[in-house]
Amino acid sequence: MIQIVIAEDQGMMLGALGSLLNMEDDFEVIGMAQNGEEAVDLVQELNPDICIMDIEMPLKTGLDAAEELKGSPCKIIILTTFARTGYFERARKAGVRGYLLKDSPIEELADAIRIVMEGRRIFAPELVDIMYGDDDITENPLTERESEVLRLVSKGKTTKEIAGELFLSHGTVRNYISTILDKLNVSNRIEAISRFKEKGWFK
Repeated sequence: MIQIVIAEDQGMMLGALGSLLNMEDDFEVIGMAQNGEEAVDLVQELNPDICIMDIEMPLKTGLDAAEELKGSPCKIIILTTFARTGYFERARKAGVRGYLLKDSPIEELADAIRIVMEGRRIFAPELVDIMYGDDDITENPLTERESEVLRLVSKGKTTKEIAGELFLSHGTVRNYISTILDKLNVSNRIEAISRFKEKGWFK
């Protein structure tokens, strides 16, 4: 029996994954975590064969948790919506055995678990395409002022507070934020902060 821990911060997704995997004759879900810290604790306490880990989670991301568990007998499979080279590279360096996307059928995840248990690795084909394409940004495209605006956004500052701190108008700050999202190829501030952190561009 393959023993599995699942780490996923969305409760409905966590429950559905657990139920679907438990329907497989050779799987047993023995633990569920809703953040990276819980995931690390459960893996260390329960010693599962596999830990399926989301990336974007509170307290500690799936990548942080994977790095902390590197060298553990537990094999890590990342299951995420993000097909980004920065995340993928970091995951590989952390020793993860699989990196799959959430739009994959459950059968693919089940097959991936068995493949990883055989000692092999499995990565979503989309990631291979991205790795050899030029879609991902490799250097910080933001100006110093744009980087400063994003740094203040990451600290939870409102547009009004940023405008006051940088002696700018509200409209100018909004324009900066719009430019930042466009340059980083993301759709909102949270993704912008995540990408900037992922790339190590925060000073």
